[in-house]
Amino acid sequence: MINLQKNNIDIANYIVDWYLHAGRQDLPWRNNISPYRVWISEIMLQQTQVKTVIPYYKRFLHKFPTLDSLMVATEDEIIALWSGLGFYRRAKNIFKAKEKIRLELNGKFPKDFEELKLLPGIGESTAGAIMSIAYKKSYPILDANVKRVLSRFAKVKETSLSKRDKKLWEISSNVTPKSDIFEYTQGIMDLGATICTTKDPDCLQCPLNEICASSYNVKAPKKISKVIKIKPIRELDFTLAYTNKHILLFKRNQETFWEGLWLPSDDPKSHNIYNSKSIKQHNVNVHHKLTHLDLNLNISLLSYNNIFKVKTNAEHCWIKKTQIDSFGMPAPIKKIISTL
Repeated sequence: MINLQKNNIDIANYIVDWYLHAGRQDLPWRNNISPYRVWISEIMLQQTQVKTVIPYYKRFLHKFPTLDSLMVATEDEIIALWSGLGFYRRAKNIFKAKEKIRLELNGKFPKDFEELKLLPGIGESTAGAIMSIAYKKSYPILDANVKRVLSRFAKVKETSLSKRDKKLWEISSNVTPKSDIFEYTQGIMDLGATICTTKDPDCLQCPLNEICASSYNVKAPKKISKVIKIKPIRELDFTLAYTNKHILLFKRNQETFWEGLWLPSDDPKSHNIYNSKSIKQHNVNVHHKLTHLDLNLNISLLSYNNIFKVKTNAEHCWIKKTQIDSFGMPAPIKKIISTL
């Protein structure tokens, strides 16, 4: 492993120069920089690719262009803008964080690293990115792309996840510059995303190819000591009642996947959906992949002439079909509703 201090290696200059002429400076969150805009982009980019995030980020900023505008947003409004992006807990954390800002911080976004880490959904790396990009303060980061760049550059050999992350944080802290921190932070993330990729890294185009310990010799990553699990498959049965203009949905409040989203009934007898006679019934089956789970959705579609009163304590609502974009719901459910 390269000893950065012994060899007097300063990778920041290489990365900054590369970013200024080859970095992705046209990404929407790299213009009109503000702590708020950086925060939203960093949360969206957690575990999600840039090309997927861009349209969601633009829609979110169109609806809530400033922190002040977000202050009056409901959780449903935030989750609705997240529909299809996945990892919905991030959206719930944005709501919780903005409420903390509103109630405890007088509506002012934190300027302090430690204060940032107290906001739901913000860990050390995300806080470091906000400090570096929005406030131009020198803080290290360690997202997945940065981990890959630094582990190859310094040829980190630790096989345990905890030891590996500890070593990479040490390296990240050592190489993070005091100046040009905005360009460095954006650059090292871009380098991992576009050049030093997981498969087939382009060492020829890499600005670190003359000083990288793994240059032109990147080996397949060693298996980290963790158990590889086969994704389980879960069968889910739903009953979706609808009329010509309305859809009956129930809010999922259990602490599980799709928490906080609006779904068809998963307990039609308890929800008394069959108390009214439907005029048409048919079934659809949908296979949907989550990160750690595959779902087989079996949905019974019940058509009614008119909406009816639902006698249940469960949170529910007859939603106008024209308003489904205002409610957070899973992509497969929204797709089915759009066909009714």
